[in-house]
Amino acid sequence: MEHHETLLHAIYYLLAATIAVPLFRRLGLGAILGYLVAGAIIGPYELGLIYSPEATFQFSELGVVLLLFVIGLELNPQQLWKMRFDVGLLGGSQMLVTAAIITGLFALFLDVGWQQGFMIGLALALSSTAFAVPLMEEHKIMGLPIGRKGFSILLMQDLAVIPILLLLASWSPAANADTHVPWWLGLCTVAFLLLAGARIFNPLLQVVAKYGSREILTAAGLLIVLSVAYLMQLVGFSMSMGAFLAGMLLAQSTFRHQLAADIEPFKGLLLGLFFIAVGMSLNLRLLFAEPVLILALALALMLIKIAVITVILRIRKYPFKEGILIGLMLAQGGEFAFVVMATAEQSTFIPKDIASYVVLVVGISMALTSPLVILHELITRKRTLQEKAREEAKQAEHSLQELDEPEAHKAEVIIAGFGRFGQIIGRILTASNIPFNALDKNPDHIEFLKNYGVKSYYGDATRIELLEAAGIREAKVLVIALVNVEASLAITRLVKTHFPHITLIVRARDRAHAYQLAELGVENPIREIYESSLSAAVRTLTEVGYTEGQSQRAIDIFREHDQGLLHAAIAISKDPKQLALLVKQSRKELQDLFSKDIQL
Repeated sequence: MEHHETLLHAIYYLLAATIAVPLFRRLGLGAILGYLVAGAIIGPYELGLIYSPEATFQFSELGVVLLLFVIGLELNPQQLWKMRFDVGLLGGSQMLVTAAIITGLFALFLDVGWQQGFMIGLALALSSTAFAVPLMEEHKIMGLPIGRKGFSILLMQDLAVIPILLLLASWSPAANADTHVPWWLGLCTVAFLLLAGARIFNPLLQVVAKYGSREILTAAGLLIVLSVAYLMQLVGFSMSMGAFLAGMLLAQSTFRHQLAADIEPFKGLLLGLFFIAVGMSLNLRLLFAEPVLILALALALMLIKIAVITVILRIRKYPFKEGILIGLMLAQGGEFAFVVMATAEQSTFIPKDIASYVVLVVGISMALTSPLVILHELITRKRTLQEKAREEAKQAEHSLQELDEPEAHKAEVIIAGFGRFGQIIGRILTASNIPFNALDKNPDHIEFLKNYGVKSYYGDATRIELLEAAGIREAKVLVIALVNVEASLAITRLVKTHFPHITLIVRARDRAHAYQLAELGVENPIREIYESSLSAAVRTLTEVGYTEGQSQRAIDIFREHDQGLLHAAIAISKDPKQLALLVKQSRKELQDLFSKDIQL
């Protein structure tokens, strides 16, 4: 019975997401709001299709874990060290100022002690990393300086979760200090991972990539993420922080792009499940009973956070408009507020009715974030377009001034497959001072390239994410030097569809492969042993008595005839009988050509 119930729940989740997300995207309200509404409808407070969102919450938190891992892959310890002031000052001041304001409001309007008020303030000061980061990526500001400031605030909030829970445990009547891990053990674990993690993880992935398969490499990546996350949880930190640390340790690895591409589907599905679980936890009956109060409280929370973040960023010399935008994206309550409130309610530190209001306000603030960001964009769109035009003009002027100062490494050529065939091309490009990037699934090749300073990427070149990471949008030429025929054809189709501006130079394994490439529009595929065979034929003719001129003339006749035969065979390559007849006729024609040449 439990098996059937689990399967039925899975169907409910998938059905709710499949209906709600496309609908809300079509309405321009975003996928996250669709997940929240879907969860609220199938949850215990509405249709009651699923009565226990707690189990879903625990499992779906893996989505947040994988999100933090992918974010960590984009950073490295040096970058994080450079961010230390932003993380400490921006994130720390945002949390403390927001918590202080909320504590004051609770003391003013409710009969709540300062400790309870401050704990609620800290919980509400947290934003949702799982909500805000996709929102910033969707609006393409994650890579901008203001986006990095927003991420610094979110990172500080994730780091602060464990101190908040420790503070709650020390204030709680049911606190038991003996159950907590010593603080120094967590710091020692972090130090150990920072010092030894890169030396452990990268060699492990190299061995798996060399002797395993792509699926096993994905499994090894997930093993690393979940193991570090679990270890960090054991020593008193959050799983999210552990995943972020694991990603950061692999940020310099040659496998990072492949790992990010492989883990992306898991991350997306689990994040969607997480937001459905958040929606299921919302007590909409309480909302319908007191809609004005709940909405007012949610808007008040968002207004406080927007104001605090805007002022802090303004102090750091950022314009008000950018501060307001980041403030809006971080204005919602966070998923960890549910954890803090659940723990506080279980320990009787905070009354159940107040905890219910806090949880609902956090959920409603999440639901309001996307519409408010869209509304903000509609209001500022005209001015934004004007400013963008001015900025583009400045960029164009700046580019003209720097035409003689190209980037240090902007690959003109990408070589997919760096075996013997690709290496010769790479050596010639290097000698000619032409920058190129290399893609290969052989970790030994990648390590070899790194030793010689060549920018290389490990992974499957049939993945569009890896091609983009290697810079295919800016490159001029893609050399497909792979031995695998199916992979070669898959890359050719992919590039012809998505990057038609790229010139393709493709290695053909044999004549049949050349036919298939020609059908896809590849001009003059490079048959891998063709030219070397012709060179051998020249030497053979010379050794049996031909002059060099006669030998070369024979090769030229053969080359011209064979090229014509190849083009003629393409049209009938799928008809074996016609193809056999054509080959037979071509042999007679070639003999006639040589006979005429000898007579001349």
